[in-house]
Amino acid sequence: MSFKDLPNEEYFAPGHTACPGCSAAIIARLVTKIFGKNTAVHIPASCLVVFASTPPFASWKIPHLCVAFENTAAVISGMKAGFRMTGKEHMQVVGIAGDGGTADIGLQALSGAAERNEDVIYICYDNEAYMNTGTQRSSLTPSGAATTTTPIRGKMEFKKDVPAIVAAHHVPYVATASVGYVQDLINKLEKIKTIGGFRYIQIHAPCPPGWKFDSSLTVEVAKRAVDSGLWELYEIENGIKSITKKVTKRIPVKDYLSLQGRFKHLSEEQVAAIQQKIEGA
Repeated sequence: MSFKDLPNEEYFAPGHTACPGCSAAIIARLVTKIFGKNTAVHIPASCLVVFASTPPFASWKIPHLCVAFENTAAVISGMKAGFRMTGKEHMQVVGIAGDGGTADIGLQALSGAAERNEDVIYICYDNEAYMNTGTQRSSLTPSGAATTTTPIRGKMEFKKDVPAIVAAHHVPYVATASVGYVQDLINKLEKIKTIGGFRYIQIHAPCPPGWKFDSSLTVEVAKRAVDSGLWELYEIENGIKSITKKVTKRIPVKDYLSLQGRFKHLSEEQVAAIQQKIEGA
């Protein structure tokens, strides 16, 4: 399916209260368009649950459930079991969680569902911090990024490789994606509609207020992450990894970092070190 062929039906209604340029809203709308009406979603504590799921202003036009922060993978496992027991196994069950609810507090449930190979889809919108509660660092915050809990020098540790962790559970499908390359994301969402078992996609999701860039630049920032080599687009299908967006000539990493206020404290030497790490990867 090409971008221009997306269905006209909207299952994620406009009028929500997301920040301008919010990647999570882009992802929710795209996911529901592709999966359609026979879909049920779970959203844990996150920006998405606040701006799209709070009564009486919920934007979902499909069944949706909101439970505690750490429970996404467990809840979608139960939802799928419930649909199976009531003769509605055709329902696609999708969990959409942020990086904190996935890589930190939700990692145990995520690992359990992956180990059991639950027949569900787990989508992590990775905006690289706890944005809903004030931009605190998470284990998916990249090294060097300033947050409210790493305000001076930025986070010192490297970003956790959650796709590799999930892939180590030998699940059928793991992928990375980006709101900067929508066709690649569409292709992956289309593919997992017809795959059984546990499916995981981690989507790089720039956050204008958290990353400190103008809201008109969300897609540009996302593209530069891929084009610089800081975010790789790939899929691992039945254990076989393939790159889905080959970058033949990378842009300098400073072209990505310079758009964001969260990296403004970095020295030229620190930027050069990040560049060197990418080139050595």
